[in-house]
Amino acid sequence: MGTKKNGLLALLGLGALAWWKYKNSSAEEKQAVKDKVNTAKDNFNKWGTDLKSKAGDVASQVQDKVNKTTSSVEDTVNRG
Repeated sequence: MGTKKNGLLALLGLGALAWWKYKNSSAEEKQAVKDKVNTAKDNFNKWGTDLKSKAGDVASQVQDKVNKTTSSVEDTVNRG
């Protein structure tokens, strides 16, 4: 339990340090930070969209295979 507490305190300290550094930085430095955050957000959104698209493709392929297998089994049962 102590490790978690120390980890949270360290994270809180880093957050406070980052906030202090941001507050005391120049307008150009603040804009650079904002640009980095926006770029990271755009990249994350693109990654999420790509992942969602790939998941949809896989789900479609699985559904096609299930439908093909189901129709094959029905044909076999109807013949027999």
